[in-house]
Amino acid sequence: MESAFSSPAEAALQREAGAAGVLTPLVDLDCVYELERVAGFVRDLGCQRVALQFPDQLLGDAGPVAARLEETTGSKMFILGDTAYGSCCVDVLGAEQAGAQALVHFGPACLSPPARPLPVAFVLGQRFVHLELCAKAFEAQNPDPKAPVVLLSEPACAHALEALATLLRPRYPDLLVSSPALPLPVGSCSPESEPLERFGRRFPLAPGRCLEEYAAFYVGGSEASTDLDLDPDLSRLLLGWAPGQPFFTCCPDTGRTQDEGVRAGRLRARRHYLVERARDARVVGLLAGTLGVAQHREALAHLRNLAQAAGKRSYVLALGRPTPPKLANFPEMDIFVLLACPLGALAPQPSGGFFRPVLAPCELEAACNPAWPPLGLAPHLTHYSDLLPGSPFHVPLPSPDSELWDTPDVSLITGELRPPPAWKPSNDPGCLALTSRPQLELAESSPAASFLSSRSWQGLQPRLGQTLATGAVSGRRGIAIAYDDEGGS
Repeated sequence: MESAFSSPAEAALQREAGAAGVLTPLVDLDCVYELERVAGFVRDLGCQRVALQFPDQLLGDAGPVAARLEETTGSKMFILGDTAYGSCCVDVLGAEQAGAQALVHFGPACLSPPARPLPVAFVLGQRFVHLELCAKAFEAQNPDPKAPVVLLSEPACAHALEALATLLRPRYPDLLVSSPALPLPVGSCSPESEPLERFGRRFPLAPGRCLEEYAAFYVGGSEASTDLDLDPDLSRLLLGWAPGQPFFTCCPDTGRTQDEGVRAGRLRARRHYLVERARDARVVGLLAGTLGVAQHREALAHLRNLAQAAGKRSYVLALGRPTPPKLANFPEMDIFVLLACPLGALAPQPSGGFFRPVLAPCELEAACNPAWPPLGLAPHLTHYSDLLPGSPFHVPLPSPDSELWDTPDVSLITGELRPPPAWKPSNDPGCLALTSRPQLELAESSPAASFLSSRSWQGLQPRLGQTLATGAVSGRRGIAIAYDDEGGS
């Protein structure tokens, strides 16, 4: 009976935190982790305490890397692993707890600005790229030499883009090379010459040119990737890229290319469905998916205002990394909105899936803001900071007396006419703010109260004055999964 409903008690103690991955040979540590550049970063700052952040798959190399850096720099190194949210974000809180004066982030990174100022160095890795095969694949997919194309890559392949562009520029003059949006030194770039920064990358566009004019050629990924395990970095590019422009991916090992138009269409259709679910929802759970990325407090307040303006109840939940068992404790929620970095919001969902949809902030904006452009015309913004005031993509909410709130809206899921927001006046006598109880008590109706009334078990009944008082007796001992009087199973 115990194994039918839950795991045995010993499983929690025997469970492994995660696979450490393949260990890197000691002779290759300097090259793989760029220890010479990291040591120069530590020496230039004069730091005595430095935090080293590793993702789960690289934790096996954390000890040798920390020992090598301590020997080279003479500084104390602290290893950060098992972050509370996503390993792609800089763990500023963990670094502060260790008293670190700087942080070195290893592995894939979302490059989101941290919430607190802290010197950070990124080591994205250097994956092997077969330049000749990738150049031939590029020429096969782009027969027109005058067509504008931008070179993209996964972070570990970014080191090879300039070399690949050198092979292609003699034939393709309108070729643009992107680069990771790593932190720039203060004053290193004037506002006039500052490149466009989107999708965690910088694009050195010429004056008068826009990114929507360019097709995309992405170097990275593998041939075995599917929609279910699609890399979140590639997902945000497919969702945010101009729908009318070609988008090709190229495997850096074999040079095999794939047209991502069909996969991008499926991703957009999924996002359109989630917007419809958000419009039908009455109770919204806002998941705090980060505490170390800048402007997360302002974004949380913005999402709460959105839900309130659309007549929805919202609840803020701080649960760490969202998992299906965690979110199953809140059946009252119709949808969840994950406030996280772009890679965390688009990360593949665990096997089994969530019992309620998990949306990105941009989808809640499209559902609750009637001034937002229609689907298909509005850009899909992957970072919540693009929704806040001051961003060129920010769309303010219309005034309460605007006609946009009264526009008829029909659900594409249920086929029913959606009611106006709760704060809007209604001529329907059945839509009342107060409902009567059998005891002639008046209480404000809410989605949570309606959900509770529909449940078969609504909690313990007080039965005041109807229970006889008895003396205290010894109760059961042990834990709920295996009491002492139940015996072993």
